[in-house]
Amino acid sequence: MSCHCQSGKTYNQCCRPYHDGKAAPTAEALMRSRYSAYVLRNGAYLHRSWHSSTRPNKKGLMQLPPLAWLGLEIVRAEQGGEQDTAGIVEFSARYREGEQTGELHETSRFVKEGGKWYYVDGNY
Repeated sequence: MSCHCQSGKTYNQCCRPYHDGKAAPTAEALMRSRYSAYVLRNGAYLHRSWHSSTRPNKKGLMQLPPLAWLGLEIVRAEQGGEQDTAGIVEFSARYREGEQTGELHETSRFVKEGGKWYYVDGNY
């Protein structure tokens, strides 16, 4: 099965190891794995990968809205490499809610602490 994040790899080769507990090596890899988690409605992973300073209530992440995610495009990534401690990933994600389609365009901030990348917040 192709990975939901559209990396060109299979889910088992791409996002699944991160969902299973392996640390994502870059901010972009974390962003892609978080998109896949939204597709799979994996609120536990979203909670774990969200920085503690901005993390929402876990219960809210376990009750994600019923969106059908249709595709992800990474617009740009700044820093966020394996040796960095901060990074930015701008992306566009298409979705369908009922009969309506939409697009989420966000510039997300990430930090690396204790060898792990975390999502901090984003500007829409």
